[in-house]
Amino acid sequence: MTARLEHANVTVSNPAATADLLCDLFGWNVRWRGASSQGGTTVHVGTDDDYVAVYAYDEPVEFDNQRLNHLGILVDDLDATEAKVVAAGLTPHSHGDYEPGRRFYFDDPDGIEYEVVSYAS
Repeated sequence: MTARLEHANVTVSNPAATADLLCDLFGWNVRWRGASSQGGTTVHVGTDDDYVAVYAYDEPVEFDNQRLNHLGILVDDLDATEAKVVAAGLTPHSHGDYEPGRRFYFDDPDGIEYEVVSYAS
């Protein structure tokens, strides 16, 4: 079996709002939500095969400079996804074509960067 990314875990200010945004942008669903084993709240959002765990501590915390570089999301229709990102009030940036696909990036309200890529023609 080839190894694949099963999930990524990121700290956000509001897991429910982040999960809603990701469901709206990418057509994902909430797989699980509840108390984290380390305290705080987690929502697992994604597909049956993989997901992003969006986590918040019980008490508000100051974010430091150590953070995830970005999450890469593969989509079939890059243009339609970019339109959803814009409609959500977010700003796409760093567009690029590269072999074998096209991509753009955007930052969510917590400053997490997403790379959206498509290999479709």
